[in-house]
Amino acid sequence: MRTRTIVAACLAALLVIALGVAVAPRVPTLSAAETGDPDLLDRARDLYADGPRDLLGVVEVDGGDTTTAHFGGGADTDFEIGSISKTMTALLLADAIERGEVTEETPLGDLLDLGDAPAADVTLAELASHRSGLPRLSPRVRDIAANIVVFNFLGRDPYRYDEATLLDQARAAGLADRGESHYSNLGFALLGLALAEAAGTHYPDLLHERLLDPLGMDDTHLPRTGADLPADATPGHTAKGRTAAPWLAMAYAPAGGVRSTPADMERFARALLDGTAPGTAALEPRWPSGEDRIGYAWVTTDVDGTEVTWHNGGTGGFTSMLALDREADRAVVVLSNTTTGVEGRAVELLTGQEWS
Repeated sequence: MRTRTIVAACLAALLVIALGVAVAPRVPTLSAAETGDPDLLDRARDLYADGPRDLLGVVEVDGGDTTTAHFGGGADTDFEIGSISKTMTALLLADAIERGEVTEETPLGDLLDLGDAPAADVTLAELASHRSGLPRLSPRVRDIAANIVVFNFLGRDPYRYDEATLLDQARAAGLADRGESHYSNLGFALLGLALAEAAGTHYPDLLHERLLDPLGMDDTHLPRTGADLPADATPGHTAKGRTAAPWLAMAYAPAGGVRSTPADMERFARALLDGTAPGTAALEPRWPSGEDRIGYAWVTTDVDGTEVTWHNGGTGGFTSMLALDREADRAVVVLSNTTTGVEGRAVELLTGQEWS
């Protein structure tokens, strides 16, 4: 009897181990389902074959020519573009200035009900260039604790706040090192809310009416709830292969809530290069930011003599990069549904030079 009990226990343990192996996440590898330009496929594969990858969309714009490389998916596959959303909010700021709705020096408190909070005094230009002194995220203890649990342990969207909560977070925030460059998602969320208030609308409507619709970016959207996601929405993955919860476009949408496709991002890149995108003045570098220069969201970096204007993005399951060589009329877009970085190699595709 004792022997049978031991054997049964061993078999049960082996079953548990087998089940654990079966359901454990598998580290993804770059999809072998390749479509697109053979030369770009070869160059992109050489750069992106290592590391945890899955779907990867690459767009290369060179004057009037466009080449693409898709590893899984295709031109209409949707990706979270993360903080590239900030560049769209930045264009809305430059456009609003051109329309006379706001100025660079408009204080945030003129547009949002912040009372006598320090944040009321910061200007729209300071928000757009990350020089406002606001922290990266909400400083409230309850929000910090919730983010640790929600994102770090549960892997869920850490930005699921409504506009009223965003304002409460802003009222609780102090300013530190104002005038110096410190990245702030909180600041960009407030900038988008303020621009919408100045226009008498909501941020998603503002983005569609003034940027996405004029550029024909019909497959770019801001899902506020899970029900707003397309039925075939692309899932994101962590570097360890776990499926990531989608990040939704609530109050922090101006900082990182947009989903787009390679085809739409090509339209965006072309409009930035030829100046037909509303608010392209946002790309102009205005202030120092470490070794780089920054305009409204856009960063300009010298890469071995080539001025690259760029912004990257990252969410819980996606990474992205949009890099422009405006002088040569070239652009590269890379969209990925894993958290493994794509930035430096996108710049290498653009310039032919390594960039760390």
